[in-house]
Amino acid sequence: MAYRGRGPRFVPPPEETHRINRKIRTPQVRLIGTAGEQIGIVPIEDALRLAEQAQLDLVEIAPKATPPVCRILDYGKFKYQEHKKESEAKKKSTVTTVKELRLGYRTDTGDIERQITKARTFLEAGDRVKFLLRFRGREMAYQNLGREKLMGVCDALKDVAVAEGTPRMEGRMMGILLAPSRKKSAPKPTKPAAKEAAAPNDAPAKPAGGPTPPERIHKAGAGTAPA
Repeated sequence: MAYRGRGPRFVPPPEETHRINRKIRTPQVRLIGTAGEQIGIVPIEDALRLAEQAQLDLVEIAPKATPPVCRILDYGKFKYQEHKKESEAKKKSTVTTVKELRLGYRTDTGDIERQITKARTFLEAGDRVKFLLRFRGREMAYQNLGREKLMGVCDALKDVAVAEGTPRMEGRMMGILLAPSRKKSAPKPTKPAAKEAAAPNDAPAKPAGGPTPPERIHKAGAGTAPA
């Protein structure tokens, strides 16, 4: 006997989000035609008959209305358009995550710098970063020093992050949340004025019908003897 694996053998298809055709049980509906025109309140049998004549589906689009609102349309095309809208909405929506980095009260400078480098990478990618500093045993008496250490981390990242609030205690840990800062784009350099750009080429033109320059007069009469 062949091994079929675990789990159900038959996976039912997902339920329809809208009731269509004979699944609509209300005696009357407010009907919208194929072109979006308002037909009015009609019996369900008349609405189904109009949908069959148009070779389309009767779709319940507002089930909570009184009576429910139905429309005559191509249900397959309608589902495709809805799926396309949802996909576009997901693409436009930005999902930010919170990255958690931990420090200790006795963490040395090298480890802190490595954590700062990680935080900078996360912040530049658009994620938020939460630093947590843990106190052990008698270290709880030095919360002010732990707060200074966290504020030093914030100062090291102030070019790419903004602190949301101040460090605060969460049990035996002190935390602070950093959000990426939005830098303002630098102003574009202004283009030189048209007159300044065209100044070298705008030399004054010589008049077309003006008198002959003195140099030309001298050259023209150089080979002739005076009368």
